Amino acid sequence: MVGRVSDQGNEEVTDRQVEGQVEDAEHPPERHRGPVVLRRSRRAEDSTTDQRLLDSRGPSDWVHTDPWRVLRIQAEFVEGFGALAEVPRAVTVFGSARTPREHPEYEAGRKIGAALANSGFAAITGGGPGSMEAVNRGASEAGGLSIGLGIELPFEQGMNPWVDLGVNFRYFFTRKTMFIKYAQAFICLPGGFGTLDELFEALTLVQTKKVTKFPVVLFGSSYWGGLHDWIRDTVLSEGKIGARDAALLHLTDDIDDAVQIVLEAYRAWEETH
Repeated sequence: MVGRVSDQGNEEVTDRQVEGQVEDAEHPPERHRGPVVLRRSRRAEDSTTDQRLLDSRGPSDWVHTDPWRVLRIQAEFVEGFGALAEVPRAVTVFGSARTPREHPEYEAGRKIGAALANSGFAAITGGGPGSMEAVNRGASEAGGLSIGLGIELPFEQGMNPWVDLGVNFRYFFTRKTMFIKYAQAFICLPGGFGTLDELFEALTLVQTKKVTKFPVVLFGSSYWGGLHDWIRDTVLSEGKIGARDAALLHLTDDIDDAVQIVLEAYRAWEETH
């Protein structure tokens, strides 16, 4: 079988395809679309790749197809890596977007942001309002680097005004990579499903040694105490995790204690790098 390249693009077509012949079931006509091989009913195509690229007419559905999404995902990684490549040591702080400014948790977040800045850490949050804004505000007011990694949501949220360096993402998994890659620790203020998602994502990565020397601090015993007790008294006691896994969580109400846990883990990381 002799192959050639179509004059209308880089799609290889066989002589058998051109002649419309089918010799047997083991050698059906085929169309090559880059690395993709199309046979039988999948081979029917009313246009070439170049034609679809250059033709401005027709619906815009193509921007929502999976292959195009791969390029968007790739672009998000490239943009995120480029924007955050020179970020100094940092701590990611999570918390509820619904925390009002007059709530004690907002003030705690503000003080945590300031304490991290004073200890030489950049503060990374989800960039939204509530506790995230509080942490960004505290870090910025203390002269530290305040970073926000936003996410496209059905309801408008926007980047809070205290973010010095902000990156918006379409995809949660791209954003999660940035939260982990450019931070040396997590501090979790009281929060909802998003905070819980990031909390257990971090614990899983540390447990499986995908990241090392990465402490996870739960700030607020009245909020997190029940979860902490359940992990110890149920998950650990029934053998679903080991004692070392349970020890990955640090529960505290003291800001200095939270920052000290981060500092000790960072020094331990430095010793191995």
